Amino acid sequence: MHKITFKLVLFFTLSYILNSQAQVINSKIVDSISMEPVPFATIIFKKSGMISNEEGRFSFLFKKDAKSTDTLTISCIGFKTIAKPLNEFKDSVIYLAPKAIELKEVLLTTEKYTPEEIIEKVKTNIKRNYNFDLTKKRLFFRESNHQNFAKTDYTLKKSTIVALNKSFLDSVMRSVPKNNSYYTEVLCDLYGSFDKDKQKINLIKASELYDKNNELGFTALEEKFERIINENVKKDSYFKVKSGIFGQKLDMEEFKDEEIDSTDAVAWKKKLEDEKKRESERKTNFSKYRKSSLANMIESLFFQEKTKLNFINKSGKYEFKMQNLTYMGDAAVYVITFEPKGSADYSGTLYINTKDFAIIRADYENVKAVKNFKLLGLSYNIYLSKGKIIFSKGEDERYGLQYFEKENSSRFGIKRPLKIIEKNKNVKGRRKQNELYVKLDMAMTYSNMNQVVVFDTENITATTFESFKEKNSMLPTYMPAYNPEFWKGYNIIEPNQAIKDFTVIE
Repeated sequence: MHKITFKLVLFFTLSYILNSQAQVINSKIVDSISMEPVPFATIIFKKSGMISNEEGRFSFLFKKDAKSTDTLTISCIGFKTIAKPLNEFKDSVIYLAPKAIELKEVLLTTEKYTPEEIIEKVKTNIKRNYNFDLTKKRLFFRESNHQNFAKTDYTLKKSTIVALNKSFLDSVMRSVPKNNSYYTEVLCDLYGSFDKDKQKINLIKASELYDKNNELGFTALEEKFERIINENVKKDSYFKVKSGIFGQKLDMEEFKDEEIDSTDAVAWKKKLEDEKKRESERKTNFSKYRKSSLANMIESLFFQEKTKLNFINKSGKYEFKMQNLTYMGDAAVYVITFEPKGSADYSGTLYINTKDFAIIRADYENVKAVKNFKLLGLSYNIYLSKGKIIFSKGEDERYGLQYFEKENSSRFGIKRPLKIIEKNKNVKGRRKQNELYVKLDMAMTYSNMNQVVVFDTENITATTFESFKEKNSMLPTYMPAYNPEFWKGYNIIEPNQAIKDFTVIE
């Protein structure tokens, strides 16, 4: 009995799980010298790949036919590669040792080409190095959004509707959450090539993690606002919304929520049909939006024609410097940094295979605002745009996307007057009936991070691609707190601590 208990404790402590269906390794990869986490390390088992998150953590699920003697390989730029049987990965922490480049290899390689010549060879070999064929990719996509109201000031100048007073508007401002986070996670198969317009998606599982209380608060305010409008505004009126020199007309119908007589069978049938249609549209839109996000990321890869990451296809705008050499596995890798010469947007680091001149990793970050707009009291500034792209070599000696991370942060501000005027052309005399006039001074920051990890890639034929039909039949499962059981049995990129700690306060 004691032996069984000891084995069970060891079983969970080492995070090494074996059952009738699958085998899982949960570990953290650490630099053996600095003891710091090693982020974005590549974990390969047979044809499948995984990557450690920014905290060095990963979880890898193996199929039930995996043998304990099969080899698992862990590699990262600048570290010695580990390759050993599954049954030898018994610790919850895996140590990678830094790997120094040999002096003779430095002399042989760095004297051969200038950084500019290396970049030209990168361009020349792009079509040969990267897999532009039609493929089916099993991938995991995580989107993280964070919204923060930095300022919510306003001045009430006039209101002819008593209920729309400062007390009510203050309650509206208090109800708006100052900080709001939203996470969505999707496991899917993506069919297509590097062509943005040639993508199809098959959703397998999806989740949403956010605070639904915020929705309930907005709904309550919306209902109260509608009630005030319906009680104080004529049914045949319309609204003129003016902000500075701009104006827009809104019909009263847009503020009405039509009530249905419970005895009207025809009306109820139509309502149910409309709800069913909206549900179907929600599913279609969820699928389309995820596919669009993935397609936009693919289009922004550095070798794409329309990319804003133009440090390769418009390399003349950048200055390149050789920093050193390192290793990725047994392959020597150039480490080249780039800075803009003039008006270019990005700086960063490229890791380039010395033999085939493929960029196997690119880290980039903007050096100035990507977009900066300010006019008539409105301002919009994208002040952060950074990311990293990692490729892995397949059995056909071509590189496929393994990991892509994009992060953007922006600030939106409004400092201008707003007037909402009720008008009615059927009332004798002046058309103007009621008016709400406020001066707004508000600012909001917004950050977005998209992460994609590709586990498996297989080439497919044009016939397979054309014959696949998208179903668009899935909506994400809502979660008020992160639930690790939701993804049990599936490979995903490990969540960071912020996601693990997220929970809704009832």
